Amino acid sequence: FQLQASGGGLVEPGGSLRLSCVASDFSFADYAVGWSRQAPGKEREGVSCMSSSGSYTFYSDHVEGRFTISRDNAKRTVYLQMNSLIPEDTAVYYCATSWTCGTYQSGSITSGAGVKDWGTGTQVTVSS
Repeated sequence: FQLQASGGGLVEPGGSLRLSCVASDFSFADYAVGWSRQAPGKEREGVSCMSSSGSYTFYSDHVEGRFTISRDNAKRTVYLQMNSLIPEDTAVYYCATSWTCGTYQSGSITSGAGVKDWGTGTQVTVSS
C-alpha cells in the first residue's frame, strides 16, 4: 500500500479519535485525498475529502459538523479529526488519493472508480 492509516480504536459514544494516513508517494500533494468507511454488511461510504491545495473540502451528511479533515503536504499526511462519535460511526476507515473530490461527492468511491491509491484500513469502534 502507498498509504498507511492509523489512529483507530475503541471509544465511548461522545468521544473523539484522530485518524492519520501517511503517503509514501512524493506526488501526494498533487492529488485530492479522503476517507471512506465500511461497516460490516454495508457498502463503502465516502466520508470526507480535501482537494490537493486544501481549498475545497467535502463531508458526507452523516459526519458534517462532527468530523474535520486536514492535510499536511510537507509530511504527506492527511488527518481526520472525529468528534462526538456515535455507534453508527463504527467501521473500518480507509484513506485514498484521487484525482478530484468528485470521487467522493458522486459516490464513485463505493466502487473505487477514480481512486489513485488505496490505504490500509484502521478499525474504529464506538461502544459503551
